[in-house]
Amino acid sequence: MEIEVAKRLQRTEEYYFSKKLREIDEMNRNGAQVINLGIGSPDLPPHPEVIKTLQEQAALSTTHGYQSYKGAPALRTAMADWYARYYRVSLNPNTEILPLIGSKEGIVHICMTYLQEADEALIPNPGYPAYSSAVTITGATPVTYNLKAENNWLPDFEELESRDLSRVKLMWINYPHMPTGSLADRAFFERIIEFGKKHQILICHDNPYSFILNEHPQSIMEVPGALDVAIELNSLSKSSNMAGWRIGMLIANENRIGQIMRFKSNMDSGMFLPLQLAAAKALSLDKEWYTQLNQEYKLRREKVFEIMDLLGCTYDRNQVGLFVWARIPEGFENSYQLCDDILYKAHVFITPGGIFGSEGEQFIRISLCAKIEVYESAIERIKKALV
Repeated sequence: MEIEVAKRLQRTEEYYFSKKLREIDEMNRNGAQVINLGIGSPDLPPHPEVIKTLQEQAALSTTHGYQSYKGAPALRTAMADWYARYYRVSLNPNTEILPLIGSKEGIVHICMTYLQEADEALIPNPGYPAYSSAVTITGATPVTYNLKAENNWLPDFEELESRDLSRVKLMWINYPHMPTGSLADRAFFERIIEFGKKHQILICHDNPYSFILNEHPQSIMEVPGALDVAIELNSLSKSSNMAGWRIGMLIANENRIGQIMRFKSNMDSGMFLPLQLAAAKALSLDKEWYTQLNQEYKLRREKVFEIMDLLGCTYDRNQVGLFVWARIPEGFENSYQLCDDILYKAHVFITPGGIFGSEGEQFIRISLCAKIEVYESAIERIKKALV
């Protein structure tokens, strides 16, 4: 019996990594032993005290029931303290913070709360594919705005102002930017808030990479008046090595938190309390945690630079975040061709920039989520393949 999928999925393709990993699994079954440098899933563990808190709380008989849709007060308070300590932002933990089961669900929650058919949403190109997918699922139309290396991968406000923005309801931004690793400064955040107010566009800032190889974490909420026109998503996945724990947060004013809760409360029944309390512990860690984490990532990044040099790519050594982004050399039609060439010849998987949009087709991305010896093995394989 054939049941047709809903219209909302007919414009939505399977995620690139989902398809490619199946191919890699088949290669491995045939003995390839592919080195995966494509996906940004932290391989390092959380702080020992975080794991200890989870174990202790999970062993109690009183922590296994349904939890509040708005999260435990202890977690919301820890999130507010974290924002005050590292981002210089004062938030009310009772009304301006919503814990999430991973910030990726927040992307869908926001889109489903505010978008419908005939609406448009501005999506960065290159950018995280989930933005476009979430918009499409709502029935709204994703409209890309191009980011260019020569503009430090920031939006061109003159070009945006020249458009018909009458149907645009929200705009996705993401700094430190994934996949390019570029930073935005305070002046940019001030300008994007002004742009949102002028055009009545909700500015949605996805901010999971601000601590990785970055000495000065920033939040869009530092800008006065940001809560009037912006929402920020944040996450413990990268900054606390807790990707599989699925713990994120949404920062917004009280009215928007209430609106988003109308959707979210129909999607889940709260987060496991021991996870929430362990996350609160992670958020209480001092700056030494991030310093040690970044010392390891700096060493790994140097190895990735070696790989990029072997491939003849060019890149910015000052980029931040969990990846290295580089322009491919001449001789390849696009990033897919280079990545497949390395996959099939050297059995090393790296990410083609084209999956992030047309502006990424001449770029590749390599993750920092592997041990030093894994990068060294990849380097040796690539050297042999290039002979």
